[in-house]
Amino acid sequence: MTQSSDARRGRSEGLVDGEFLLTSDDFRKIAEILHSHAGIALHEGKAALVYSRLAKRLRSLGLRSFREYCALVEDAGALDERQAMMAALTTNVTRFFREPHHFDHLRDQVMPELAARARAGGRVRLWSAACSNGQEPYSMAITVLSALPEASRLDVKILATDIDPNMIAEGKVGCYREDSVSPVPLDLRRRWFEKTSAADGKIWSVNQELRDMVAFRELNLIGDWPMRGRFDVIFCRNVVIYFDEPTQERIWSRFVPALNPGGTLYIGHSERVSGPATNLLETSGLTTYRVRAGR
Repeated sequence: MTQSSDARRGRSEGLVDGEFLLTSDDFRKIAEILHSHAGIALHEGKAALVYSRLAKRLRSLGLRSFREYCALVEDAGALDERQAMMAALTTNVTRFFREPHHFDHLRDQVMPELAARARAGGRVRLWSAACSNGQEPYSMAITVLSALPEASRLDVKILATDIDPNMIAEGKVGCYREDSVSPVPLDLRRRWFEKTSAADGKIWSVNQELRDMVAFRELNLIGDWPMRGRFDVIFCRNVVIYFDEPTQERIWSRFVPALNPGGTLYIGHSERVSGPATNLLETSGLTTYRVRAGR
């Protein structure tokens, strides 16, 4: 088998021992592209992760080296491959009712006021700002419906957004395996899901009432936000930890004007609001913030 010129270069130059040569220069270019397009900060300690996830793309594309791959994704016309690269490198860890105290807070502390508004004909909007494959926004919808059973007949909607179009597609389909829905109490599972069988196990599909409450859209948090109206609740959890500090501060600052006065922001257990937004938000619970009155 003939090796490429990149592969023949000294393996000591590579950051990872493997089929393809990944140099520091290759890694830097990949990190720059990921940061500029998705806001995610990578350091060389993530070289093995980058290699394992992108080596599949190289094989699929018939490329011989990461140098060739970098040349491809740097091309202005390679939008599809840049999206594929970002999808491969972003982490989509999610589960139903993850960090359950947030859903308890939403049900017990936030929904009574929002339910009264909705019943009086008012508008209520929630946003899952990094929804992955839909388990978070559907958990939000179940929580809303537990406090406001008629929500689907009122002006109550949940926006679910993610940078990864593959995750958006999965969320729209709304089908999950048995192990994925295990955090959903059985009574709620029977109420809001329909069980079917597949060759490799049971599948639970979100029912139509729940599905109708959630609108899935592709959105990059460091890009344009086309939404015009404000939100009463925003979930953005375990996402900004992948951003550098300046990007985190910009994201927090953008959430504040996107929330109605008194609106609630839920963030991940290892995250903290930083920058100018700290003057406009006050804690309302564990990793839960509320827009200060009169801001």
